Amino acid sequence: MAETLDPLSPTVNISPRIGILQKLRTRFGRNVPINRNNSEGYVEFGEFRVERPGIKKVGTFAGVFCPVVLSMFSALVFIRMGYLVGNAGLLVTLAQFAVAYLIVLFTVTSICAISTNGAVEGGGVYFMLSRTLGPEFGGAIGTLFFFANVVSSALCISACTEALVENFGTNGYLVGESGGIPDSWWYRFLYRSVLNAVGLGVSLAGASLFARTSLAIWVTMLVCLASAFLSFFITSPAQIEKPDSNHLINTTYLNYTGLSVSTLASNLYPQYGRDYTTASGQLVDFASVLGVLFTGVTGVMAGANMSGELKHPSRSIPRGTLAALLFTAASYAALSLLTAATCSRELLQNNYVYLLPINVWPPFIAVGMIVATFSAALSNLIGASRVLEALAKDDIFGFLLRPMVSRSGNPVLAVVVSWALVQVGVAADSLNAIAQVNSVLFMTSYFAINLACLGLELASAPNFRPTFRQFSWATSLAGLCGSAALMFSLRALYAAGGALAAAGLVLALHLLSPAAAEPKWGSLSQALIFHQVRKYLLLLDPRREHVKFWRPQMLLLVASPRQSAPLIDFVNDQKKGGLFVLGHVRVGRLDGAGDPLAEEHQYWLKLIDHLKVKAFVELCLAESVRSGAAHLARLSGLGAMKPDTVLLGFWDDAQPRDFFREPESPYRTELFDAGGGAFPARRAGAARLPPAEYVRILSDVLCVNKNVCICRHFHLLDMAAVERKSPSLKYIDVWLVDLLAPSREEAFSVRGLFALQLAAVVRSARGWQHLQLRVHTTRHASLTVGSGDSPAPDGPPLQQRLEELLKLLRINATTHIISDWPKLDLSRWSDTDEDLYQRVPATYLKTVNSIVRERCEQGTAVTFVQLSAPPREADELCEQYLQVLDEFTKDLSPTILVRGLKSVTSTSL
Repeated sequence: MAETLDPLSPTVNISPRIGILQKLRTRFGRNVPINRNNSEGYVEFGEFRVERPGIKKVGTFAGVFCPVVLSMFSALVFIRMGYLVGNAGLLVTLAQFAVAYLIVLFTVTSICAISTNGAVEGGGVYFMLSRTLGPEFGGAIGTLFFFANVVSSALCISACTEALVENFGTNGYLVGESGGIPDSWWYRFLYRSVLNAVGLGVSLAGASLFARTSLAIWVTMLVCLASAFLSFFITSPAQIEKPDSNHLINTTYLNYTGLSVSTLASNLYPQYGRDYTTASGQLVDFASVLGVLFTGVTGVMAGANMSGELKHPSRSIPRGTLAALLFTAASYAALSLLTAATCSRELLQNNYVYLLPINVWPPFIAVGMIVATFSAALSNLIGASRVLEALAKDDIFGFLLRPMVSRSGNPVLAVVVSWALVQVGVAADSLNAIAQVNSVLFMTSYFAINLACLGLELASAPNFRPTFRQFSWATSLAGLCGSAALMFSLRALYAAGGALAAAGLVLALHLLSPAAAEPKWGSLSQALIFHQVRKYLLLLDPRREHVKFWRPQMLLLVASPRQSAPLIDFVNDQKKGGLFVLGHVRVGRLDGAGDPLAEEHQYWLKLIDHLKVKAFVELCLAESVRSGAAHLARLSGLGAMKPDTVLLGFWDDAQPRDFFREPESPYRTELFDAGGGAFPARRAGAARLPPAEYVRILSDVLCVNKNVCICRHFHLLDMAAVERKSPSLKYIDVWLVDLLAPSREEAFSVRGLFALQLAAVVRSARGWQHLQLRVHTTRHASLTVGSGDSPAPDGPPLQQRLEELLKLLRINATTHIISDWPKLDLSRWSDTDEDLYQRVPATYLKTVNSIVRERCEQGTAVTFVQLSAPPREADELCEQYLQVLDEFTKDLSPTILVRGLKSVTSTSL
């Protein structure tokens, strides 16, 4: 047999007569990694999967059509048709079938669309959902689908037991009064346990064995069903004896009329009675009938569950499922019509196995009952084990399910666990009670499948190109709404429980699942978020910005996060729902060998997760730090969401601290120590950024009309102490005084109001609201250029004006007028004098530093001060400028030097 390679499939078929490894290496090369331990019957070879010789797969008919038909017929076709027609009447029964099949048809189109959009592996519906919705949603719905299969298996085993008792029990139809197997709750539990054990044995032998025998089972069931249809036309009217298990009526015999128009007319409309299989004879209603009826359409997933055993899952699942749907719908409709036309209402309500005594040869129906129910139980047990193994392989529940993964292709432990849960389910007393739970669980799965397909269609993902095209967003939406409506109308309490269970699982998996922490496949939520974000970003027009709705949009330039972790944490609080971008510049250039920042970008994303900050990452490769910072300041963001404020760390020679390695650090982690360590920290004494380059970065930021902030001493900020409301931290201080131009009007300038707004935003953040905001200014005016006289002192009116301003701005703060702020006479120099920074008296700087430091020692968490304009040209001026700032902020609390260019406050509505 020649080697074949399908360009649209990741599977390569290779003759068993040729050595696999030799053939693979000849075709694809010797250095491609090989995984021989794939449990799906494949050898993984790089990007390709190669079928192992000897691993036999099944086709559409035996692998999909037969299991789906057998699962859908299950307990309904031979055991519960009388329950449906006898209580709901023919018209309501057909209407319920129509609604159920319509929902299932819509769901099947969604299944077909997803299954033909790529290679389908083991796990069936769970595999499709997880690869579409992501690990959290897929894992949650997959778990519910696993339990749905478990409950369905228990339902079918209970139905099989009922068939055994009705045929071979005391006064059973096939043994008469001569005896038979004993009947009681304990005996029925014993029979269920034995049947479940037989199912365990078959499942341990392998799902492919069941798939191959399903054809023979289907033929047997078809013969039995054909005998039932023929019997309606052959059997003469007769008196049918009620079953011994019915203790609700005293009548012994019930009427079978044969084909009769009057019988059909009497069975057209609903007439609800009591369910004789329940201990108390519970009254039947519309919802209970619908719940039992829906179990006849839940088996539609059986073919998808066998995806790991199919030769061509993407082709077999759509064809086999749709054909089975058509076959079972026609069978149910015909059986309902003939039942209503031949059986009296009393017979249908009081003998659910009426098909057996009216059959031309009753053993046909007995065999059909047992074969249909047991094969469906087996199909669901195998399906449950495959879903459980798929959950384990995807590491959804971590170590809890890891032992479920099998290397042999048959998940033995997953089968045993599924069997044990089915054993718990068969303890339920009533078949109809199990059916209610079963229907709700499957409808939850249908809801998720339609949701996944609808999301893929609405997200307009370019790679969503299913070969099955007979679907649309309307069919998915109809299936989704129909599943939800039917689920809540059937049993609202069960439906609410299923919804809460799904929501709880989604949340738990999002927080705890290893698969969610490092997803290996795409998530539909990301595609939908991208689709919506793009749409709303286009609607966000920068020309319509208004100061009333201003919020901080921060770009924090970081050299090494190891030294800046507290600052990153603080800016995350300062952004107040605005934009937060972490920017980093690496000096270098592209060398044609790939993106040099790709690997580092992954570390920055891990950093965001570790610090739990809501930020974006922008990395820049440039020939200098200055040019890279200018690029980031100008180009960061998208559309109207662009930073308007740039923050930097202070230029000083402070001893660097590694917050990722310090034993007592709240940011301690080993995430970034592997492979030599990410984010190398600056060592003490190492070369720093030249002062001129640093100051020119400030000038560049101001040149592009961005606000600028310099942050110092933030290695001293204890965010944990702030959040636990430490008594040593009481205030947030704002100094509305320009160091080189101390003016009483500074508080009312754009620069002053910007600093005040930032402080107010920090105080409003969660964890900072207990701190008191203090606003400081001076009553003295500077002797500015061209002014030879000192203005008259302001006195009390200044404080009154400041308090009125705070009231207008709705900022709760105390005001403090600093009367001992020293005067600085700058009138002798021009505004561009190069000696400006050098001639600022050292005594002046020490005095103002001591005034601010004295206030800080009273319990200040963060201090906001005004930043004087940086020099533009000479290198020596840049160094003098930094020395002035260094002396001014020495030994203060965590300090932010602020220079604002934009109005950010509003007093109007």
